[in-house]
Amino acid sequence: MKFPDPLIHGRLIKRYKRFLADVTLDDGTEVTAHCANPGSMTGLANPGAEVWLSPSRNPKRKLKYSWELVRQDTGGNDPEPGEPASGLVGVSTAHPNGIVAEAISAGQVAELTGYQNLRREVKYGKNSRIDILLEDDNRPPCYVEVKNVNLCRVAGLAEFPDAVTARGTKHLHELTDMVAEGARAVMFYMVQRDDCSRMAVAADIDPTYAAALQEARKNGVETLCYDCTMSLTGIYLSKPISMQMP
Repeated sequence: MKFPDPLIHGRLIKRYKRFLADVTLDDGTEVTAHCANPGSMTGLANPGAEVWLSPSRNPKRKLKYSWELVRQDTGGNDPEPGEPASGLVGVSTAHPNGIVAEAISAGQVAELTGYQNLRREVKYGKNSRIDILLEDDNRPPCYVEVKNVNLCRVAGLAEFPDAVTARGTKHLHELTDMVAEGARAVMFYMVQRDDCSRMAVAADIDPTYAAALQEARKNGVETLCYDCTMSLTGIYLSKPISMQMP
């Protein structure tokens, strides 16, 4: 995913009401940006953090900027030998579905290649929409639910979720139902940062989700986890990383 316009650099003043962030631009101007992330954003919303915003192309939009990237301060939590260095973190939860779909279409996700059709936001389950539906005349459909991951409390280790997610637990149950009906189901974790080499479920934050994931995997739901290549010009799915189960 390439950003359509050059990003604008600034420093975070504060994030509030979940979806708003005040930022001081390099020229001293203070602006309010949309923050497309309903999570806790632990460690990513510290006042003074280096951030980048994208300008809106819609002249009628109330908020003229969207918060896209932050450079996380390690706070002395230096990586272990061999771990990637701290870097850019993607903030927006609006991007992962498109990034993953783009990579699948380009044949960059080996586990999900060979399907004839890819559709997004297809109704299924109990009043839900699957992020990506892969279809082929010669095999069962594949339901892919994408989760954005940007929490990192231990150097080199990404974690999900960063807050209690009843919606995420619901999705696990619905994917399990699809497997029971004969389909393939995949929970895809996209780590929107470039400084982690492994991922774990944050069972201390949401034990219900952790238990539901264990049950879903036992019943045939697959899990995939990929990190991203992060830059000021775009965000691209990179490579699979290991996932630790609770």
